[in-house]
Amino acid sequence: MRVSTVISCGLSVAAAVMLAGTPALAKKKLVVAGPPITMSDVFRANVESAEAALKARDVTTAATHINALMPTTDFEAYAAAGLRYQLAVQRRDVQAQRIALTDLFKTTAVPRTDAPRLRYIAGYLSYVVGNYDDALAQLDYAKTLGYDGVDATMLRADIAMRRNKPKDARPYLQAAIVQKRASGEPVPLPWIDRSIAMAYQAGDWAEVSQLYRERLARSSSPEDWRSALTNYLSVGSLESQAQLDLYRLQAANGAMASERDYQNYAQLAEKAGYYAEAKAIIESGRKAGKLTPTQAVTSQLLKSVTPKATKEIAGLPALAKKAASASTGKDALALGDSYVSLGQFPQAVEQYRLALTKGGVDAGRVNARLGMALARSGDLASAQTALSQAGNGDWGNVAGFWSVWIDQQSKKAA
Repeated sequence: MRVSTVISCGLSVAAAVMLAGTPALAKKKLVVAGPPITMSDVFRANVESAEAALKARDVTTAATHINALMPTTDFEAYAAAGLRYQLAVQRRDVQAQRIALTDLFKTTAVPRTDAPRLRYIAGYLSYVVGNYDDALAQLDYAKTLGYDGVDATMLRADIAMRRNKPKDARPYLQAAIVQKRASGEPVPLPWIDRSIAMAYQAGDWAEVSQLYRERLARSSSPEDWRSALTNYLSVGSLESQAQLDLYRLQAANGAMASERDYQNYAQLAEKAGYYAEAKAIIESGRKAGKLTPTQAVTSQLLKSVTPKATKEIAGLPALAKKAASASTGKDALALGDSYVSLGQFPQAVEQYRLALTKGGVDAGRVNARLGMALARSGDLASAQTALSQAGNGDWGNVAGFWSVWIDQQSKKAA
């Protein structure tokens, strides 16, 4: 007696045991990890012919032999249902696949080791045909049998989305991502994209940031960076100084791609009093062809900041004396910020360290900008150390984005 396994194509795998062999053995009762197996000669002959036709992908001949099956025992009913399932798979008939599995479950011959997975497949097929109540019932059944894989979790998320219940879908998607990470496998990018959209809708900016950083670690083209940063920049509560650092990161990645990018960056710099930086970014936008001299907003802005930029630079020595003698680190922080805006990163590092030593400042912001300045100075290892001390909240998220960029620079250097 020969035992074979029926395997479906595509994402789902169903095990349905088929028997064939000599007529003498087919009449006997054998125990194969379950109930007694008995098939008549006629039934066995049709099984063999059906299997051969299915192997040759001759669905017409296979259907003829399968339709001729007249099961009289529990195992024959099981074998017939398995063949009907395989035929339905080759015909891409999902409804027939689901019916065949229902017939399979009516028997007692389904191996215990296969039952949990088969119940999941039944749930998936019910989902495909739009019977979501049955899909969930089958998933629950599979779970009681011990099957609760990441595919089942994602299917629950998909069902919730099909029912237009994104709030219900989100916990399942989050759980699926956790399961995927725990397995050591990379989380599929479409899962991350979907989770980002849900977190964004829920206003969970910490998760938006974390997921975008995970995505950027996998796919980091300038387009990817721009998409991540511009979406995160739309966070309503994000303070202007944090926004400015994200635009700086966007520029560092060569991801400034539109008039709006340059205009927003320049306006933020001007409002913060970094006139030379605003001037530089407008000129950079014009050089890149994204801004033109006739573009009204930035043309007026350039006219305004140009004389101010000269005064800003001239006032740095006085600011340095004030920062050195101050009792707190506030003036050193302000001076460090000015140096960053001018691209003088080693000088900025010195002032940020002075600010931390003197205290009285937002340590998260200072460490985030210290990490950025160290990175732009080329000290990538020290930069990561500083960024790791930026804490949580907006500055922790800003530091996280810069940390991803530093990782990428380190890999390029290696």
